[in-house]
Amino acid sequence: MKSTLLLPLAAIVMITAGAAQARNDAVDTRLQAVIASQDRPEADRARDRYRHPLQTLSFFGIKPDMTVVEIAPGGGWYSEILAPYLSESGHYYAAASATSLPTSSEKAKQGVAKFAARFDANPARYGKPVITEFQPPLRVEIAPAGSADLVVSFRNVHNWIASDSELAAFQSFFTALKPGGTLGIVEHRGKPGETVDQMKDTGYVSEAYVKALAQQAGFRFVASSPVNNNPKDSKDYPEGVWTLPPTLKLGDKDREKYRAIGESDRMTLKFIKPQ
Repeated sequence: MKSTLLLPLAAIVMITAGAAQARNDAVDTRLQAVIASQDRPEADRARDRYRHPLQTLSFFGIKPDMTVVEIAPGGGWYSEILAPYLSESGHYYAAASATSLPTSSEKAKQGVAKFAARFDANPARYGKPVITEFQPPLRVEIAPAGSADLVVSFRNVHNWIASDSELAAFQSFFTALKPGGTLGIVEHRGKPGETVDQMKDTGYVSEAYVKALAQQAGFRFVASSPVNNNPKDSKDYPEGVWTLPPTLKLGDKDREKYRAIGESDRMTLKFIKPQ
């Protein structure tokens, strides 16, 4: 009769924890490799010290087999990380500017076409990203409803506030996410108590306002991270947040002063769509 080896419960827990840690280490290693890749534009990599992509995406809980939606990717700074990272076993949606509306500008159409051409030119690196249209409240189907594990937005909330479409934007994120899915927000952090008009003028948004928006859309706040904090940012500039890098709206005036401050102080917030 064969004997059966019974492991103590503590040993089983240690083995399970070790396997989980190994999976986490594998995820981190892949993300680190993508961020460090020489395939990323040199100018993008130079801004990692301000944007902390490894720490930010790790805080949001990203994994390479997730379905991830990036909102308003702009020039594609984070796309150069997200698309390659998700290319093998995940899915990447880029919710870009709307191009099918009667009011869609030629500049927007050209920008999205250039963005799509980048992906098409190198499928080995980027996989098969899906570009959707996003212009709340008119275009809000950023991904199939209930399909996304993670929706991320980097420095966009002030733009939706400026167009009075912020609630429609957050509601679209809620619709796209699976129950239990995560919303990650990075935004220029304003001073407590700022009015909506002040937010529109300066580009800085109060943390309380973002949390209230998310709650109104149905989200539950989970945690914040200090990773993108910048205590040098006094938030009282002639041209608002656009005074600082990378915009440097004042041109050569006090340029070195603002470059020494660096990019803005930013809140990094994680929300969840309840089960």
